[in-house]
Amino acid sequence: MSAQFDTTADTVFSEEEVLRRIEQAVLDHRLAPGTKLKEVQLAELFGVKRGLIRKVLTRLAHSSLVLQTPNRGATVARPSVKEGQDLFATRRVIESAILETLIAKINDLDLEQLGKMLQREQQAYLSGDSAQALSLSVDFHRELARMAGNGVLETYLNDIIRRTPLVILAHLGDEAENRCRNHEHEAIVDAIRRRDVKAAITVMNHHLLQIESKIQHKSERSHTDLASLLRPESILHSE
Repeated sequence: MSAQFDTTADTVFSEEEVLRRIEQAVLDHRLAPGTKLKEVQLAELFGVKRGLIRKVLTRLAHSSLVLQTPNRGATVARPSVKEGQDLFATRRVIESAILETLIAKINDLDLEQLGKMLQREQQAYLSGDSAQALSLSVDFHRELARMAGNGVLETYLNDIIRRTPLVILAHLGDEAENRCRNHEHEAIVDAIRRRDVKAAITVMNHHLLQIESKIQHKSERSHTDLASLLRPESILHSE
């Protein structure tokens, strides 16, 4: 995604690109639960026809990121407390399986790659670049799944990760303590390096339970306009 959201007339967005940008806005915590997704406004922002936007919103609804209500249009989904808890419980199961699979096959090149990811994530936090830190934190979990080499586990994890930001924003808020913790990522990699499956899973479960245990009802926050929310530089400082 470019540093500046481009809505010029010369830019032609495909259905996949529109879908990816809206999904990324959810992952980056820019589109909060309950945000109205108006077809006309989105069509104007992306410079596309309303029919394309309608298709994108339908696809997002199928992946549980958007709620479509007859006569009321589409809004960013707002998962229930129970759904949020279930998602994190499922993540613990999936990511435990990923670690067990990964540790059985990890090589020095993979470990070097994970080490570099941790360095970039840590540098982003130290420099105050919350947007980059958030992106790298999500990438860390995805990279573990990719390295494990089980396509089914990777697909399931990616589907859940897409929905996780909505749970956090709906029921925890965007405070710093609700982000992934870089030092816990380091502990996970250290356990992987030692080929200690039990320790890696224990740290991962603790890592996810820190967020899962906080899920509760909270009041909705106000939303700004879609144009500002869909600009990458407007990322909220949260994970």
